Amino acid sequence: MPYRSPLAELRFHLDHVAGYAQVTATDRFAEAAGEISGAVLAEAARLCDDLAPLNRVGDLHPARLENGAVITPPGYGDAYRRIAEGGWIGLAAPPEWGGQGLPQTLAVAFHDMLAGACLALELNPLMTQGAIEAIDRHAPPDLRALVLPRLVSGEWCGTMNLTEAQAGSDVGALRSRAEPLGDGRYAITGEKIFITWADNDFAGNVCHLVLARLPDGGPGSKGVSLFLVPKFLPNPDGSLGARNALRPLKLEHKLGLHGSPTAVMAYEGATGWLVGPPHGGMAAVFTMMNNARLGVGIQAIGAGEAALQQAVEWAMTRRQGRTSGPTGTIIEHADVRRMLAEARATLFAARAIALDCAVAIDMAAATGEPAWGARAAFLTPIAKAFGTDAGHAVADLALQVQGGMGYIEETGAAQFVRDLRVTRIYEGTNGIQALDLVGRKLADGGEAAMRLIDEAAETARTARTVLPDLAGPLWQAAEALREGTDWMLSHPGDRGAGAVPFLRAFALVLGARAHLVAALADPARIPLAAVHIRRLLPAHTGLLAAAREGGDGLMAVTPESLAP
Repeated sequence: MPYRSPLAELRFHLDHVAGYAQVTATDRFAEAAGEISGAVLAEAARLCDDLAPLNRVGDLHPARLENGAVITPPGYGDAYRRIAEGGWIGLAAPPEWGGQGLPQTLAVAFHDMLAGACLALELNPLMTQGAIEAIDRHAPPDLRALVLPRLVSGEWCGTMNLTEAQAGSDVGALRSRAEPLGDGRYAITGEKIFITWADNDFAGNVCHLVLARLPDGGPGSKGVSLFLVPKFLPNPDGSLGARNALRPLKLEHKLGLHGSPTAVMAYEGATGWLVGPPHGGMAAVFTMMNNARLGVGIQAIGAGEAALQQAVEWAMTRRQGRTSGPTGTIIEHADVRRMLAEARATLFAARAIALDCAVAIDMAAATGEPAWGARAAFLTPIAKAFGTDAGHAVADLALQVQGGMGYIEETGAAQFVRDLRVTRIYEGTNGIQALDLVGRKLADGGEAAMRLIDEAAETARTARTVLPDLAGPLWQAAEALREGTDWMLSHPGDRGAGAVPFLRAFALVLGARAHLVAALADPARIPLAAVHIRRLLPAHTGLLAAAREGGDGLMAVTPESLAP
């Protein structure tokens, strides 16, 4: 079955769940209301539906490295040009650099659809958008003027170069170095791994944002700086000059996402320009990573959507065993219906959290109110971790629905499981996201957390006379989450051991609130809301119990006892 962009679902979220009307009520985004946003989403859906066949192409014809040059899968170049020429890379970019200046929420909705169409290709514009934001916020004016119009137009692409083999997620342990050349430029030397879309054969230039240490940079993450290191050195007018001293050494052989070239990159005295202040690289990196964390969450949701669509089509046509319904297809089996319903409910919850985060980002940008920024910051690790857990779990359920045929590569079901697995790892593993949530994001004394819990409780109170069977469990879960949050605040030394279950419990409550809001807006959504609230939400009890266990019991499990 060909992928179909979930246009109606996204519109419902924006109109009835995510509060997008708040965004278009601001002066900054007033022009993105009504017909404009509808037209943008409709055109995005048409494009993504057209590009969807490339998902399978990239898996069967992976990117490859030949004579030092990356060759991308058939059709990727033409598809990228359609994305660039349509203005999709610069959808939310500042108009001064050629962007459309539309809300981030619309860009997130676009990436939801593009990831469902072809996740491996979607990674390219996602990386470029993160680079655009980091350069716009942190680079000096002359560098912004040279680079940003070309990134926004898609003439050039952007990447992040953070990870090194000996450092992994601990970027402060990097060894790459930067030597001042005395003219405002730097010579960058080092080797980076896991560089997504490190090179391609369709963009004129690739702008690598590279973390390295200056000679006077201290140890750890506080001593690293960020540099823009292009594949080709640009002339002052933006035309391309000589090839820079960098190259992909090899493409990494990955479990999935074969259409996306992920490389080991060597920098051999390559010329670069400082982005941000010396030794201030992490601030710019977090600009990129926060953009990418929400993006990764939504791309897993989008690809999970594609996997679920395939499974529903299979279940509606496959005949096996006796059923009580008229069609005789397996969708009439209760357990198959359970898997599909739980998958759909989970995707709805994850999508609602991601779009809530995007709306908060837009409101923070439009109003400057700190509460909106705090909301966006708190929701970002939840959107990333729960979104990627949800997307991968849905792909796994989709394969299970298709049984043995799902396990056969020819059906394409296994590709979604393989492609989505890495989303739970990159841009900070989901464990790191949980540590961020209970660490930095509770550093305000729980203020941002309690606002969200209060909203869930208020929604439950509003619905208690209309949908009491759904409102009651949500209210109880919100109060349990409040108690769990209080425990986290009063036990800072034990937060890490319970961070992952705490994040998931928080996501389940946020998802339940979104489902109840949807059910209040449209009674046809009550059955799906009931699936989440009555079947999935109860897990919060065990999760919060695990979160309060602390670390003593875990650390009592010795390394010797873990060995065979």
